[in-house]
Amino acid sequence: MNRTAQRSFAALVIGVSTLGLAALAPVAGAAEQGHDHGHASAKPLPAGKRWQTDAPLREGMSQIRGAFAPELQTIHKNKLTPDQYKELATKTEAQIGNVVANCKLPPDADAALHGILAEIGEGTEAMAGKSKMKPRDGALKVVAALDQYGKTFDHPGWKRLSH
Repeated sequence: MNRTAQRSFAALVIGVSTLGLAALAPVAGAAEQGHDHGHASAKPLPAGKRWQTDAPLREGMSQIRGAFAPELQTIHKNKLTPDQYKELATKTEAQIGNVVANCKLPPDADAALHGILAEIGEGTEAMAGKSKMKPRDGALKVVAALDQYGKTFDHPGWKRLSH
């Protein structure tokens, strides 16, 4: 990510973790409108193609997936406690912060990543108890975003979280 994108995503992550979705809308909207990259969104890739990744992105997304994988069945059974959801949210926020600070993608790939990270941010906020969405629904939103990441980005060895 370029410096402007890093600042926007840092604001996005902070907004998700401390200010709520209402405060997040202007930051997310600016990124979606291309204020950071000069274009509205990522150009679609040809069928069967995915965006390239870099090591910080792969590491961060792998860490998030690794935190969710052992809890997936418990999430589906609606058996996680509020504290367990908060712990998942904290782990997820930390990894998103690392991705934002260290990931360096071309503008179109970066724009594609913005949407996925925004979905993860909304889910994380719910898991942390900072939105009207139920923590379980937030966790499922993160799982769906992780699956979308795997469809959108070329991450060697990435496995979809099975439902």
